[in-house]
Amino acid sequence: MNSTARLVFLWTPWTLLIAVVAFVATAVCSYIAWRRSGYRRSIALLELLRLGIVALAGVLLNQPEWVEEYLPEQKPLVAVLWDDSGSMRTRDVVDKGRPAQEPASRSEAIAGLISEAAWEPLRERMEVTLAPFSGADPAAGTDMHAPLTEAATQLENLLGVVLLTDGDWNQGPPPVEAAARFRLKNVPVIGVPVGSATQLPDVELTSLDAPTFGVAGKAVRVPFTIESSLPREYVTIVTLKASDGSEVSKEVRVAPQGRTSDAILWRPAELGDYTVTLDVPLHSDETILDNNSREAPIAIREEKLNVLLIESFPRWEYRYLRNALSRDPGVEVACLLFHPGLSKVGGGSKDYIKSFPDGLDELSKFDVVFLGDVGLDDGQLTSEQCRLLAGLVEQQASGLVFLPGWHGRQFSLLETELSKLYPVALDESQTGGWGSRLPNHFALTALGRRSLLTKLADTQDENSEVWESLPGFQWYAPVLRSKAGTDVLCVHKDATNRFGRLPLLVTQTYGAGKVLFMGTDGAWRWRKGVEDRYHYRFWGQVVRWMAYQRNMAEGSDMRLFYTPDQPQVRQTCVLRANVMESSGEPLSKGAVLARILAPSGAAKTLRFTSTGEEWGAFSARFTPEEPGTHEVMLSSDATDSTLETTLFVQGSEVEPVGQPARPEVLEEIARVTGGQVLEVDQTDQIVNYLASLPDPPPMVRRLQVWNQPLVVGCVILLLGLFWVARKVVGLI
Repeated sequence: MNSTARLVFLWTPWTLLIAVVAFVATAVCSYIAWRRSGYRRSIALLELLRLGIVALAGVLLNQPEWVEEYLPEQKPLVAVLWDDSGSMRTRDVVDKGRPAQEPASRSEAIAGLISEAAWEPLRERMEVTLAPFSGADPAAGTDMHAPLTEAATQLENLLGVVLLTDGDWNQGPPPVEAAARFRLKNVPVIGVPVGSATQLPDVELTSLDAPTFGVAGKAVRVPFTIESSLPREYVTIVTLKASDGSEVSKEVRVAPQGRTSDAILWRPAELGDYTVTLDVPLHSDETILDNNSREAPIAIREEKLNVLLIESFPRWEYRYLRNALSRDPGVEVACLLFHPGLSKVGGGSKDYIKSFPDGLDELSKFDVVFLGDVGLDDGQLTSEQCRLLAGLVEQQASGLVFLPGWHGRQFSLLETELSKLYPVALDESQTGGWGSRLPNHFALTALGRRSLLTKLADTQDENSEVWESLPGFQWYAPVLRSKAGTDVLCVHKDATNRFGRLPLLVTQTYGAGKVLFMGTDGAWRWRKGVEDRYHYRFWGQVVRWMAYQRNMAEGSDMRLFYTPDQPQVRQTCVLRANVMESSGEPLSKGAVLARILAPSGAAKTLRFTSTGEEWGAFSARFTPEEPGTHEVMLSSDATDSTLETTLFVQGSEVEPVGQPARPEVLEEIARVTGGQVLEVDQTDQIVNYLASLPDPPPMVRRLQVWNQPLVVGCVILLLGLFWVARKVVGLI
C-alpha cells in the first residue's frame, strides 16, 4: 500500500490575521526593548526567544496536522450477498414477459445474479465477491444484520454492496442498524428485492395436536389447525390415516383469510405404537403444494385408572357416579363412605375401603379423587389428610373433583390446604346452597362449547342441543364467582348476581394436576330416557382428562410427564418426574437425570431438581431445537431404576414457504446508505450503477499536532526557560 505525508493547517482568515499581527507586534516590541538595553547581546537572545514562542503559538493557533494518505494497491471491492434461507423456496416470481408461465422460486430468480458471468463486465476495474447468508435449512432463521456488519468491518477497499433477498429477516438485530456502518464509510447498498409482497393463495395444515397416548377401543380426539389465505370459504374432506391402514374422514368448512381449528375422532382397535397422518386435499387455487400434510406418533395402551371416591351420605349423585365408575373397564374405583348412621366407616362391597389411605405410597396410586359432601366434621377428613390431597394434586399430577352437597361440609375444607385448590368463591351466608321445586338448567360458555369435558355429541351443534335438552337440577351450591385463573365451562342458565351468571362447572390447573368443581348434584338425572348415554360419557371424560398427564409414561417406580404435551421447536418444555424407592416410599434424596436423544443423534443430559421431597417430585426444563421424536431415558442413581419413553416435538419452521416478501426492508437500507433499489431482472442497470461509482477515497491518517501533549509540554518548557532567562539577565 503506497503512502504520502504532508503538513497541513486548518487555518481561517481570522486565526492567520491574529498570528501575523501578534508576531509583528512582538517583533516591534522586542526591537525597542533591545535598543533601550544598549544593544546588549543577552537581551537580543532573550527577545529572540520571546519572538520564537509567539511564532510557535501563532503556528499552533492555525491547527497544524500531519496527514498521511494510504493508497490501496488492490482493486476496489464489490460484495454480492445473497439470501439462501428456506423462505427463498417460495415460488412467487412471475416473468413479466410470460405471465401465464408457472412462477419461479425466489432462489431461481436470483440464480443469474449469483453467477460469476453476471459480474464479468466489472472485473477489469474491480473485484467482485459472492457470499450467501443464512442457510437452506427451514429450521434456521435469517439474520441479515450479521453478514452486513461483517462486510462493513472486515472487507477492505469496499466500493459497494449488492443485497439479494426477499427481506424476510427473523433473527438478530434489525439490519438497518448495520446499514449505518456503510453510511459512515460512504459505501452504498444496492437492494435487489425478490418475491411478491402479497401472500400467495395457499391452504396450510399448521398443526396436528395428537395426544401422547390413547386407549384401545376408545375414540381418540385429534385436534388440528388449517390456515387459509384464499379469498373465499370452501368445504373439503380431511383424512386421518393410521399406520395400521385404518383411516377416517371428516368434512371441514375452511374459513377464508384465517385459521380453522377442528378435531377428528379416531378409534384404534389394538394396542401398539401408531403414526397418524392427516391430509388436507389440495385446492385448485393454491400454489404451495407441500404443506397440506402432517404426521404424529401416538401410543395405544391398555388403560387402568385408579379413582378414589369419598362421600358422607350415599345420595343419588354418589350412587350413580359409583356405578358409572365401577362399570367402566378402564377404571378401578375405591369408595370411602363416612355415613353418620353407620358404626363403621366403609361399605359392604369389594369397592369400599375402611379408612383413608395410610401413607403416601397408598395414596399416590390414585389418579383422580372425588370429594363429595365431606369435611372436617363428624370424624371424616383431617387437616393432615387434606394437606396430603393437595400435595397429591400439586406434586403428582392427580386430579381432584369437588362435588359439594346441601349439608355444606365443603366450607370446613376451606380452612385447610384444599382452600388453595378451590376454583370458586362460596357464599358463607347460604351454606346449604339453593334449592327449587322447578328444575334449573346449565348454559355452556364459549369455552365450554369447545371443551372436551362437555362434549356429549360428535358435532358442536349437536352438543349444544344435547346440553339444552338435559334434565334440569333442583339444587346448586352457594357459588359467588369463579376465581382468577380458572376456566368456566358451564353457568346457571338463569341465576345471576353482581358478578354475572353463577359458575357451576369450573376447572383449573394447580401445580402439576387439575381440579374440577361441579356445583350441582343433579348430573345423575341425565340418565332420564337415555340411560347411561350422557352420564357415563361425561364422567368418563372427566376422569381421563384429569389423569392424562399423570399417565404419559409410567414404570414400576417412576413416572414422567411434561407440559405442554405436544411441544413445539424452541418452546420450553417443563419435565416433571415422580420417583419411588423400592419400598414404595417417595424418593427424598438422590440425583434424577434424563438423557434426551434428538432425531439427529444429538444428546443432552438434564439434571432434575427436587420440588417436593415428601412426594418424590422432581422437575427440569428442556427446549428442543429439532422437530420429531426424541428418545428419553429417565434414571436415578438412588434407586437404580430407569424409565424409557419418547417425546414428540412438532416442527414449526422459522422460514415458512409462502410468506410475503418484505421489500420495505431493502428500501430502508438503501435510503440509509445512499444506495438504490433495483429489480431482479435489471442486471444491466445494477452493473452500470456499480461501474459509475467513484473509487473509494484513500485511507487518511491525521495527527493533530496542535493538541499533542508533547507539543504542549514544549510550549510550557519554553515559557519556563524564558522566565529563567529574564532573571539571569537581571530583568526580575
